[in-house]
Amino acid sequence: MINTHGAKKPLAGLRILEIGQFIAVPAAAQILSDLGANVIKLEPPGGDAARQAGWSADAYGPMFSAYNRGKRSVALDLADAGQRQQARRLALSCDVVLANTRPGALEKVGLGAEQLRPEAPRLVYGRVSGFGHSGAFSRRPGFDAAAQAESGMMSLNGDPAQDPTRVGFTVVDILASDMLTMGVLAALLQRGVTGAGDLVDVTLIDVAVYALAAPWAQYQQTGTVPLRQGNAQPLVAPAADIITTHQGQIILSAYMQTHFVRLCETIGRPELATDERFASNAARVANRPALLEALHQAMSHFDAETLVEKLTEGGIVAGVVRTMADVQPGRGGVSADLFVDVQAAGRAAPVRLPALPFGLASVRREAGRLPGLGEHTAQVLAELDAR
Repeated sequence: MINTHGAKKPLAGLRILEIGQFIAVPAAAQILSDLGANVIKLEPPGGDAARQAGWSADAYGPMFSAYNRGKRSVALDLADAGQRQQARRLALSCDVVLANTRPGALEKVGLGAEQLRPEAPRLVYGRVSGFGHSGAFSRRPGFDAAAQAESGMMSLNGDPAQDPTRVGFTVVDILASDMLTMGVLAALLQRGVTGAGDLVDVTLIDVAVYALAAPWAQYQQTGTVPLRQGNAQPLVAPAADIITTHQGQIILSAYMQTHFVRLCETIGRPELATDERFASNAARVANRPALLEALHQAMSHFDAETLVEKLTEGGIVAGVVRTMADVQPGRGGVSADLFVDVQAAGRAAPVRLPALPFGLASVRREAGRLPGLGEHTAQVLAELDAR
């Protein structure tokens, strides 16, 4: 982020070591880098596996490109005693260490929280695992899909007549990165008061279960296990329902009674609000197929864009169902500066990717660069020797 008023970025001066791969820790480290932290990415000789996950054109695959701008890369072989000692010195020189290796892996090489924090009491150590660091499940690889399955998330997602469906991107990894970022910032605030660091422990399974707080409340209060219903919401209607127009689709929610009456008036079918099948939310839920058929008939002659404009004027929640190709900065409420250029050595042109989704009054989003594998090893180790 570029400073527009001469003030430092919020995390300027903070030194972070990332021992991460794939998404959860690298994404959190990138957020902290965007906020001004000096992030050093420790990679094995072969590099973060995300560099070439499903990609062979270069060492900057889509997963790596998305979550590693603005960092410096140091390549060290932790199987080598001398390089392992360099990694340990590097960790102890930092304010924050972030890690998402297998439970026990870093402890074997002296880089676990239990080994580092006694020597560096101010150190904030943040770690992400799939299923925690103890118990039988801790041995399982920590991947997003497994957390979606084990948490119950997949049981709620998809067509009820089909197999359970995972969310179409790594939603648990992204949520975990956000939780790790919040935990680290909280620990740094606490350190500012007490002078002591802390251990921030995040598991994918806990994050996934936490994300289902509303379905958990429904389950606890009704005694009925929530199951997938496609786009429908089990207790209210119409809610997150898809309406197909003659040109495109929209998603629609108008389950509050006043909203449903207003919806019926807006689409020119006021009599639907007094139809005994739809006159209350309970009736609409019980007669959902008939409700959706009536709404489709009333709205099918519109095009999606025009229909959403009309519904918006009537105070109804609606949105056009778009593909990523339809999403443009500065349109549809997307911030004009949300996307930034991300450069990489050897690339003819940058890729444009979304940056921080929140703004600060004193700074603006800026372009970034991806580090080559081990590009900054000599520089960072020289800095370490000079400390």
